[in-house]
Amino acid sequence: MKKIAMFDTKAYDKKPFDLANNDRYEILYYESKLTPQTVELAKGADVVCAFVNDDLDQYVIEHLVQMKVKLVAMRCAGFSNVDYPAGAGKVKFVRVPAYSPYAVAEFAMGMLLCLNRKIHKAYNRTRDFNFNINGLTGMDLHGKTVGVIGTGKIGKIFIAICRGFGMRVLAYDLYPDPQADFEYVPLSRLFSESDVISLHCPLTEQTKHIINKKAIEQMKEHVILLNTSRGGLCESQSLFTALKEKRIGGAGLDVYEEEAEWFFEDHSAKGIQDDTLALLTAMPNVLVTSHQAFLTNEALQNIAEVTLENIDAFFAGKELINEIV
Repeated sequence: MKKIAMFDTKAYDKKPFDLANNDRYEILYYESKLTPQTVELAKGADVVCAFVNDDLDQYVIEHLVQMKVKLVAMRCAGFSNVDYPAGAGKVKFVRVPAYSPYAVAEFAMGMLLCLNRKIHKAYNRTRDFNFNINGLTGMDLHGKTVGVIGTGKIGKIFIAICRGFGMRVLAYDLYPDPQADFEYVPLSRLFSESDVISLHCPLTEQTKHIINKKAIEQMKEHVILLNTSRGGLCESQSLFTALKEKRIGGAGLDVYEEEAEWFFEDHSAKGIQDDTLALLTAMPNVLVTSHQAFLTNEALQNIAEVTLENIDAFFAGKELINEIV
């Protein structure tokens, strides 16, 4: 029986993988993230299954090759944490490109509604029996302009949701869809006209820090910024400064540029040593969640099924339709 070493495993991962696996592989579940310090746990495995904040740098990849690991199966869409050229020709890499675009798009709209109507602040007030509504004023989304950066499956679903609210849509993508029924515009126009900006693009060399000081200077004052994609799309310090100066009216962040050390773990007893993240979470106009936009029952089931289908295809010598190349 082939062995799969799964890293960064949480309780919610095991049930869908056990159900989808149906005893065809031996899955070794490790709570530890895959790092240079933990890579030895993969010894004896045929496949390594990794997640979004595992560290698959050159050192890790080379050690996996030495241990005769044949396949790295990412159980996520992003792979910016994978130095896949380091294993070129020696190990294959696959991913799960779309586990539930509805989950992420719906979560992004939830963050927008919460931030705009100050639902998080109202919740905290009424828990203390404070029913004062001063400071909770929002805006009608109907008639406002939303700028969507990235128009893959998630971006298009988010656009459909925004249209349901009666919003005007402007879009930007490095590779525009010629069949799209919405308007593509240059980034400068998207920044200057949007009341809401939502990021739905992958993290690449071209998109890293697409939200930076220069971009923020082009935006409308009090714009609401949403990021449910990758933390590295936003330059954290510039974002914090703009929020503090009230150039940006609010930010919904399900991801963070330096999240790998902090997200998915409980640090409530000891706190964190990341000053920027600590300051962002303390701001009243910022909603930080812990990379949970994907987290629905349907998404977890799809992740498990597609990951195992990728592994099945590899061992059967079939085409790897989700290969990272």
